[in-house]
Amino acid sequence: MPAPKARPIPEGMHSLTPHLVCDGAAKAIEFYKAAFGAIEGGRLPGPDGRLMHAALRIGDSVLMLVDEFPGMGSVGPKALKGSPVTLHLFVPDVDATMAQAAKAGAKITMPAADMFWGDRYGQLEDPFGHRWSVATHLQDLTPEQIQANFAKMPPAMECGQ
Repeated sequence: MPAPKARPIPEGMHSLTPHLVCDGAAKAIEFYKAAFGAIEGGRLPGPDGRLMHAALRIGDSVLMLVDEFPGMGSVGPKALKGSPVTLHLFVPDVDATMAQAAKAGAKITMPAADMFWGDRYGQLEDPFGHRWSVATHLQDLTPEQIQANFAKMPPAMECGQ
């Protein structure tokens, strides 16, 4: 009898899943546990001990990560001198999460503040060079309300100046 057909998107996964390269993936797992309450779903170490695959659950989402493998073109943001990518994380209490992440070793790059689009929002960089924005949604606003709130902003606040 043939095996049942696998689901195209596995149970518990979303269509889009971030997959990070970290210089020190095992340490990154411990950081994400301490900073964001991540739950480890498993890891696959290679013969040299570096992680070839790991999965964590943060909230309702999965985060995959691996160690750097420079010979295969797989390097993290520190080797690249930064990352143009920001991971966005919604949480029940942005201030508590940012404080917890800072205590675990994150660098706060933008303290949490109430934003014109209805979220309380801040940014941080984790010890592995990955950028995160963290938010708690406070208000449901129409596009017109968001635009009106944006128009009231001081010019120096636009685009993070």
